Amino acid sequence: MNPIKIIVEHHSDGYIAYPVGVKGVVIGEGDTYQEALDDVTSAIKFHLETFGNSVFQDYDIISADIAEVVI
Repeated sequence: MNPIKIIVEHHSDGYIAYPVGVKGVVIGEGDTYQEALDDVTSAIKFHLETFGNSVFQDYDIISADIAEVVI
């Protein structure tokens, strides 16, 4: 199994986490960084068990960056 990159966002009411490069909606949440990471890990495992390896996009993601633009 390849590592999955996860984005974890900190909001005023807690944390949300989601994987990069996984088809479908997979989100975890928690009051702490670790709770959100554990929740999204569990959600990814369930998603894989339900839909199989086809949930992974056809390319390997080497890195994920966050950029900001002003609109």
